[in-house]
Amino acid sequence: MMGNSAGRAFIGSFTSAGGRGITAAAVDRDTGALTVLGSTDAVPDPSFLAIGPRAGGTVLYAVGESAPGVAAAFSLDEDVPALLGPVRAVEGDAPTHLALAANHLVTANYTSGSVTALPVDADGSLGPAASVLLHEGSGPDTGRQEAPHAHQVLADPSGDWVVSVDLGTDSVRVCALDPATGALRLHGETALRSGTGPRHLAFHPSGALAYVLGELEPTLTVCRWDAAKGRLDVLGEKPVLPEHEEAEPPDDAVRTYPSEVVVARDGRFLWTANRGHDSISVLTLDESGEKAALVATVGCGGRWPRDLTLDPSGQWLYAANERSGNVSWFAVDAETGIPRHAGSVEVPAASCVVLV
Repeated sequence: MMGNSAGRAFIGSFTSAGGRGITAAAVDRDTGALTVLGSTDAVPDPSFLAIGPRAGGTVLYAVGESAPGVAAAFSLDEDVPALLGPVRAVEGDAPTHLALAANHLVTANYTSGSVTALPVDADGSLGPAASVLLHEGSGPDTGRQEAPHAHQVLADPSGDWVVSVDLGTDSVRVCALDPATGALRLHGETALRSGTGPRHLAFHPSGALAYVLGELEPTLTVCRWDAAKGRLDVLGEKPVLPEHEEAEPPDDAVRTYPSEVVVARDGRFLWTANRGHDSISVLTLDESGEKAALVATVGCGGRWPRDLTLDPSGQWLYAANERSGNVSWFAVDAETGIPRHAGSVEVPAASCVVLV
């Protein structure tokens, strides 16, 4: 058995597409390499994972991107995660993301277009859903934006707000979450350019800026974040692909659908994963963080990169390549931010990577 002090990674995957569920791996901190330890399929389609604290260690949380959707907590006392308490219904369909906020686990339920809060008990296990907040609206893409589709949820850096990104409504919602009752209350909503299909958001280390990645258009929307007011204001947009590669190709099979955005811990670089283009884009950020410049795109080491994760040291970047069934790791150049492919491991239908 490995202790919790050892480097470990946990990889989500789609069991409905041949994935193993949650795969545990050892991490070599010197080389970035992953070595698979085992897996569990205790929940269906655990497409996204999150790590939380627990007395004496950590807890792994997972959504089950099913209908109806579920969420679960896992103990990390052994090499392979083990269920901690019951699997809980999120009272929504196809949860795609989750985050910890105000003593609760919050899920973004894509198909239902809703956000759910579940209380986290003292031992790290989950209680029944405390509240569900339904989104409203639609967008111009009738195939993808016919209704709300909450795709991501996260706590802001101050811990005072819950932010949810909705692909279906081209907007980001700011909510208040009552830590005592789990009640979610809509505080405000920021409209993004129509048809961009926002998928994920990442905050600048300063906590004063946020970057929203579009899935339906390969764009990065730079926003100012005012934590005191719980307000998000759009500053501008930046393409995440070279101009000659932005136009939608005639064959929809090779259209680009960006998936994840990651910001360097020193605020100098930003990376996006681009499905279809099968690349990682590298953008530099100026000192203010308000201006982004695309400097390079590199291959993702596989096909259909659904997730990017930066290790705590900032030296290694991991890409979960869903359709090629592998996780690749890259050494990040400290001067340029450009990742260099260093290796990969087979993980069928990989969807995300989290590190402990």
